[in-house]
Amino acid sequence: MKSFTLGSNGTSGQEEQTSAATIGLTSGRYESQPSSSNLPLGEEILRLDIDGSYPQMTASGTVTAGLSHRVHWIASLQRNNETFEGAIWYKEGGQNLFPYTDITIRPTQNRGKIEVDYRGSSGPGMTRSFEMISKELRDVEFEYDSVEGTDAVTTLDVHAHPNRPTGLRAETLSIEDVFQRAGFSVTKSGGDNILPITGAGTNGSWSDLEMHDAMQRYWSRFANRSQWSLWALFAALHDDGDSLGGIMFDDIGPNHRQGTAIFNSSFIARAPYGETHPDAWVERMKFWCAIHEMGHAFNLAHSWQKELGSPWIPTANEFEERSFMNYPYNVRDGERAFFRNFEYRFSDSELLFMRHAPERFVQMGNAAWFDHHGFQQAKVARNSPFSLELRANRPTLRFEFLEPPLLEVKLTNHSDEPQIIPDQLLKMREQMTIILKRRGDTAKQFIPYSRYCYKTKNKVLNPGESVYESLFVAAGVNGWALAEPGKYLAQLSLKMPSGSDLVSNQLFLNIDPPVSREEEIVAQDFFTEDVGRVLRFEGTRELKTAHDTLQLVSEKFPERRVALHALAALGNPLTKSYKELVLSNSGQPEEIRQHQPQPEDALKTMEPLLTKSDSAAETLGHIDYKNTVDRLSKGLVQADSPNLAAEAQGALHNALSNRGVLTGVLKDIDKTRKAYLKK
Repeated sequence: MKSFTLGSNGTSGQEEQTSAATIGLTSGRYESQPSSSNLPLGEEILRLDIDGSYPQMTASGTVTAGLSHRVHWIASLQRNNETFEGAIWYKEGGQNLFPYTDITIRPTQNRGKIEVDYRGSSGPGMTRSFEMISKELRDVEFEYDSVEGTDAVTTLDVHAHPNRPTGLRAETLSIEDVFQRAGFSVTKSGGDNILPITGAGTNGSWSDLEMHDAMQRYWSRFANRSQWSLWALFAALHDDGDSLGGIMFDDIGPNHRQGTAIFNSSFIARAPYGETHPDAWVERMKFWCAIHEMGHAFNLAHSWQKELGSPWIPTANEFEERSFMNYPYNVRDGERAFFRNFEYRFSDSELLFMRHAPERFVQMGNAAWFDHHGFQQAKVARNSPFSLELRANRPTLRFEFLEPPLLEVKLTNHSDEPQIIPDQLLKMREQMTIILKRRGDTAKQFIPYSRYCYKTKNKVLNPGESVYESLFVAAGVNGWALAEPGKYLAQLSLKMPSGSDLVSNQLFLNIDPPVSREEEIVAQDFFTEDVGRVLRFEGTRELKTAHDTLQLVSEKFPERRVALHALAALGNPLTKSYKELVLSNSGQPEEIRQHQPQPEDALKTMEPLLTKSDSAAETLGHIDYKNTVDRLSKGLVQADSPNLAAEAQGALHNALSNRGVLTGVLKDIDKTRKAYLKK
């Protein structure tokens, strides 16, 4: 195995050109030509990466044999006169069908055709003929749409801001240009639509629920087409406020499409004090944020989080990397230093992954390394002033069958001095490596449904003070992680701003078996991807089958705790105005239709959360329970029912006061309750 860092191939400019093309070899995607001598191997796609933009001097191939066997290989290349040769250093799949260890690639007399010699340590070699089918290594499809009043920043004049690398070529760079230079053939699937907001209501910010439903609605029109596609929606703000610049939603629908939202009125729209070119600064940040979020759709990690638990080749963290996948404000000396040397590109290790890794990387989320070593490779700082606790707000760690376990993470300053932390640290899931292991099974790394791009502010954590955040880990991109009855271990590692890792306690929890045959039957419909997503994003108006399943659960098992989770997800979409993506007859996004809130219906649905407040607080967790009741209360106030809102806050106060919640939190709840009574 090997590690790659920027500059390993000598690139330093925007587009390094080699002389490979002059000898008949050029980068591109090649398809094998039929030959009976190659049996039992079937069709092979070869990706040759030796010239053009940032060449990695690499070849990779995907060999298909029959219906069920596939081999993926990668080789590093060196030029030898008119040929390129090298050793195969990565191989995945049916290796008995592909016993080769070295390759030589040579031109032929026919332009666009090459021959590849395969050699093994023993046994006969093989020669295959290939013909170029594309100058790019892979295909991708993009579509951009924007909500009315928000511009979709998809191009940038790279010379508009004077803080730039010396020698940076003057050009208007597009998102398509960036990904084309990364090795992709980029097509546009229509788009560039401006979507008006129609209907009642004035709420302009977006919730996770609304954005996730919009992504589901958008991709529903391609239910039977398999393609690598990405939809980007440009909006103003998220409900979390201006600290959130974007969200990337993973694996939408059966064909694993990706969707991203960029919030153009967030921190990326605020030039720093004293900035001499504020408009150019803002446009540059919007362009960076869009490509940063889109990069996550290609399974790219942030530049500083590539070491721990990587399912790909070992790569070093790149804290100072000038890449789209780094945060400009996180490098030494801040964003000015970042853009002074930023060439609007991905790093070499990222390009290697995008161009040559298996298309559906089968080991994603596999954490077999944890079974053998735990978090031993984490960079734990000696005498850290912090402690990290993983816990659940309940007396025993036993969960009913179908009850989604909600956990809580607590970060405490146990030193005798104030400490500085990012205010969003525990919301930044990319800073966490979360491991879940069922007894007798291989450990799995939890991969959430979405990723967030936060701009943080410094927060003082005083001696003995703690910060808390809820943790939904029941289901994610890899399916339901906490579903089957049995004993489980959960543990997480948090990357601190210093670069050290803070490792939590090991939390052992139990999921009880079903108590009836009826629960076993319903479980087949409950433990699905759609239900997991609805519970994570706290509701839906789009995923009807999941909605109906939760309705069924709440009616069949009203005394079971899963019913409280179901009712919270069913009622939450009714508490505030709701933005719905409307598609035209041709399937194109047409408008954003805003619906009025229905807080009275929400109260009727969610009433058991108030009458069974102690059970609700225990199963939903203190943080999520408070957030749920707060949303309901605000909706009731807006519907001119402040007394009902005050009653809801009273139930919340009673439940949390009986559970030992911090006095400051209880005082805030009581203050809110009294304010509602005065309305």
